[in-house]
Amino acid sequence: MALQYSVTLRNNQLDQTESTAGVSAVLRLYSGSVPATTATATSGTMLLSITLPSDWMAAAASGSKAKTGTWSGTGDAGAGTGTAAGYWRLWESTISTCHIQGTVTVTGGGGDLTLDNTSIASAQTVVINTFTLTAGNA
Repeated sequence: MALQYSVTLRNNQLDQTESTAGVSAVLRLYSGSVPATTATATSGTMLLSITLPSDWMAAAASGSKAKTGTWSGTGDAGAGTGTAAGYWRLWESTISTCHIQGTVTVTGGGGDLTLDNTSIASAQTVVINTFTLTAGNA
């Protein structure tokens, strides 16, 4: 049988995610495949780096937690004329510890983070419209 958690525990776990990553967490998008674990070295080319707003996620409710504020940045020089984003990593402010990572796809593609266009070019403005974390068995 799979573990089952109360809504209160799921919400607390999700809220701890934001507390652990901190008020100046950094979201980065990369080309290529997701590394094996968050402790595995980053692979691919960094395409985008965004310092998130100080309160970057809403309070968890019903086992999920959605982004707040504007998550927007400019394509990194390494993106060239357009490179496909494959995965993302969420770092604390000094970018020494990755706390969460996942896949990137176009909207409706089933990725953990979705974009209208996954081809990111140097100096291109990229906006993350929606992002939600959902706790287990929510």
